Amino acid sequence: MDTKDGGKMHVVMLPWLAFGHVLPFTEFAKRVARQGHRVTFLSTPRNTRRLIDIPPGLAGLIRVVDVQLPRVEHLPEHAEATIDLPSDDLRPYLRRAYDAAFQRELSLLLQEAKPDWVLVDYASYWAPAAAARHGVPCAFLSLFGAAALSFFGTPEALLGLGRHAKTEPAHFTVVPEYVPFPTTVAFRGYEARGMFKPRMVPVDSGVSEDYRYAKTIQGCRLVGIRSSTEFEPEWLQLLGELYEKPVIPVGLFPPAPQQDVAGHEATLRWLDVQAPSSVVYAAFGSEVKLTSTQLQRIALGLQASGLPFIWAFRAPTDAVSGGLPEGFEERVAGRGVVCRGWVPQVRFLAHASVGGFLTHAGWNSITEGLAQGVRLVLLPLVFEQGLNARNLVDKKISMEVARDEQDGSFAADDIAAALRRVMVEGEGEQFGAKVKELVKVFGDDEVNDTCVRDFLRHLSEHSKKNQG
Repeated sequence: MDTKDGGKMHVVMLPWLAFGHVLPFTEFAKRVARQGHRVTFLSTPRNTRRLIDIPPGLAGLIRVVDVQLPRVEHLPEHAEATIDLPSDDLRPYLRRAYDAAFQRELSLLLQEAKPDWVLVDYASYWAPAAAARHGVPCAFLSLFGAAALSFFGTPEALLGLGRHAKTEPAHFTVVPEYVPFPTTVAFRGYEARGMFKPRMVPVDSGVSEDYRYAKTIQGCRLVGIRSSTEFEPEWLQLLGELYEKPVIPVGLFPPAPQQDVAGHEATLRWLDVQAPSSVVYAAFGSEVKLTSTQLQRIALGLQASGLPFIWAFRAPTDAVSGGLPEGFEERVAGRGVVCRGWVPQVRFLAHASVGGFLTHAGWNSITEGLAQGVRLVLLPLVFEQGLNARNLVDKKISMEVARDEQDGSFAADDIAAALRRVMVEGEGEQFGAKVKELVKVFGDDEVNDTCVRDFLRHLSEHSKKNQG
């Protein structure tokens, strides 16, 4: 491996095909390049056009390779990310296309130029073996926090092996016995039942999500995790013990506020005249596909809260109508703004008038919100979001919306009550003080870049050790 050029390395990055994966991988690639290392970044043409913006000063260090997906039966034409799928049932076909195209492209790349490292997302379970055939080590770059990963346990447990394997819904609703400190990090019953079937039943892409995670972790030399020792030291230590390999926090690397706000200038002008920290920003990420019922209750909750708000609205998946209650936008006119299509989320969160964030508790959104010092109200919906929510509540950083324990439903009043408690009632000041402290962890560029440098030092030292 060629690390003799002042210790500079060449790393290949393989993110999964979701906005919440491509965007943070891109941000991390920029931070790696700013340290003088070369990056080859694999994506698809459509994702490159809409998501990947490389500053001119880094263009010589970051090479983006467009990978064309093959035609796969049932996969919609032009679907190159999960947001392009009209239904979650189509995810397996996107995974199948990803496996075929990216595995082939990685093999070609490894033959042409031998990089120092391949940094992979969870989905690229085939990458460690492919890289090993060329004598190149792999590292798993996890975009999930340490608490969520620790909950699922060892790679063997993910494969359904050993005494910590979770083989039925009830196993997901209790804190694992290997966690040595007090915590409430576990799934609710409705969350466990909702995720159990897609996790455990064979899928059309050939392997389950758990299998991908397990094989990726097993095949990688070390794990870089989007977290910090200041935020969750106990979980990072536990995760290293579970994986029996180095687990290194790489920082939170929040993106800078977007300069391009095309189409949202009026919303920014509206924000400019609102009181400081008074506005709630509501958004639920690119992965979540909300139902009409959920959207109606969120709308009525925002209305009932009495607070000014901006809502990054996406139409429901189960109805042809717009999804909003009749007359909603007229009733909240002047107090609430409904934004459709692309939204400059970080720009909004960074605005002095925004003080709260109603979010699905995805790790990207948590990172972006805490980096800007806004208070969080959590409405977890899918994947590991419930675990993230419990971890933040344990740390007294935020509040969850109350839910029906049987089916996970929520009422408009539940949304309104949580927003008012975090934004204006007695506890609001406590939440505000806590998140302001965390800006130093989540939002400080120097702190985050120090983590990136430490991770790169581990990679470089490991490469030299192998050469020796």
